Amino acid sequence: MSGDEEFERWPTQVPPDVPSTLDWVVMCADMATVHAAQRYRCLVELWDDAVAEEHRNDRDAVLVERSVRLEVASALRITEHAAGRLMGLGRALVYRYPAVLDSMSHAGITDTHATIIVDGLDQLESVRDELVAEVLGAAEEMATGPFRRYVRRIVDREREAALADQHATAVTHRHVRVDAGVDGMAWLTAHLPAVEAHAILGRLTAIAKTLDDDERTLDQKRADVFGDLLIDGETTSLPDTARGIRPTVAITVPALTLLTGNGPTAQVDGVGPVPLDRARELCGAASGWMRVLTHPETGVVLSVGREQYRPPADLRRLVAWRAARCMAPGCGIPADRCDIDHTVDWHHGGHTDAANLAPLCRGHHTLKHHTDWRVRAKPGGALEWTSPAGRVYLVQPERRIPQFTTDPPPF
Repeated sequence: MSGDEEFERWPTQVPPDVPSTLDWVVMCADMATVHAAQRYRCLVELWDDAVAEEHRNDRDAVLVERSVRLEVASALRITEHAAGRLMGLGRALVYRYPAVLDSMSHAGITDTHATIIVDGLDQLESVRDELVAEVLGAAEEMATGPFRRYVRRIVDREREAALADQHATAVTHRHVRVDAGVDGMAWLTAHLPAVEAHAILGRLTAIAKTLDDDERTLDQKRADVFGDLLIDGETTSLPDTARGIRPTVAITVPALTLLTGNGPTAQVDGVGPVPLDRARELCGAASGWMRVLTHPETGVVLSVGREQYRPPADLRRLVAWRAARCMAPGCGIPADRCDIDHTVDWHHGGHTDAANLAPLCRGHHTLKHHTDWRVRAKPGGALEWTSPAGRVYLVQPERRIPQFTTDPPPF
């Protein structure tokens, strides 16, 4: 047999195709979508099981939802808002858009596509079911950016006839909120009707352009004008109770830092670290502020035992200062907006002392007393939360109350 015949009988073996790095990226993304679909199903199952169980116990459905939301948020280490969003999307996909969930389960669309569909078609309840097939077909062909614009056009098309009514509904959701920034800054966001929002920006710009005697940028001037108008602007049309209000600031500044300018950063409750100059300004402008010293100060009330239910004002301030926020897992509501709760209920023998008190926002306070979540006080002001599923979460306070002891007597 010739060499050529040998070669023809035993052709060179071509190795099987090896996935490229991009292939692996795509496969991982597809698996993430499949797992996201299963996550939504499990969330709905968890929620439905809790509702069924609590229905037998004749409990409030709102508390059941809140309890499950806290359970999910704690287990996934996300905020309750994010957990509620996942639960809402899951219920929408399982019960209102099963075809969309099925497409996700086969990686026909992404999690983002599904979210766009739910957010868009939920605005069109009367024609929602008629549009699912059309929108889902587009989702399986389009990238998320063009698809979002596509759904927006469909929503606008269907809502055009009832635009005035829809706008009136949207206006009811107007709000203002503050989000933490960095370096002593924060974001103040207002969700307003578009006409008013543009008018506000226009007025800020017009006023800012008249301030041409310094080196500030136009953006800086607009921000300064915004603050000046809201804090010190004309308010004669408002009642006396809403004018001339000055805050009570809880600010922690080591004494030597305030005097010498050297030392740790000042901290403002609910805001965080601020520059020392700003701390001095706050200390001078506030009508009332609480000192927290790092050495013993006589007269600090740490407990009134069983003598009274309501904590004295200085004990309430101390407990709130220690925690800085709601002591439920993952909650960030500032302590000064919370209830001061007896961890062991007063009616069950709990004492009114720092070891048995903690701030809880009204929602988590209600959850603690009316669901199967269990809470125990731990040393140092920590709270141990045990969920209905048996998971345990330890919530530590932001600060510690110094423990002081007397010197032992000489022998």
